[in-house]
Amino acid sequence: MNEENSSRSRLSRRRRANAPAGTKKRRDVWVTAEEEASLIARAARERVTVPNLLVSAALSEHSDSPTERRAIAAELMSLHNLLARSSNNINQLARQANATGEFPAEAREALKHVRKVAMRIDGAIDGLM
Repeated sequence: MNEENSSRSRLSRRRRANAPAGTKKRRDVWVTAEEEASLIARAARERVTVPNLLVSAALSEHSDSPTERRAIAAELMSLHNLLARSSNNINQLARQANATGEFPAEAREALKHVRKVAMRIDGAIDGLM
């Protein structure tokens, strides 16, 4: 086998390379039928086996744990609530402006900004779930 075929076969492998000392521990994981279908679909998308997917996801330094994701989502929700209160204040300014006939341009721009940030936060929350 030449170098090109050798490197191609290494890149297209679905299972992990053998450990020098062999496998030391075995872990059984029980999942629901829906979870199993999701695992199989994701493993197929990433072109790895389900056990390889589980191990790499669990040992990855760059992924957040479910607890960390929930904490991030909670923080984003509190930011969303803060923005909602801010937009409420801007609406009160608008109501006052309607009563007096004078609406400050700063309030209009601030409302546009609040809406844009709120949509970005909603998108980030949806991405976490």
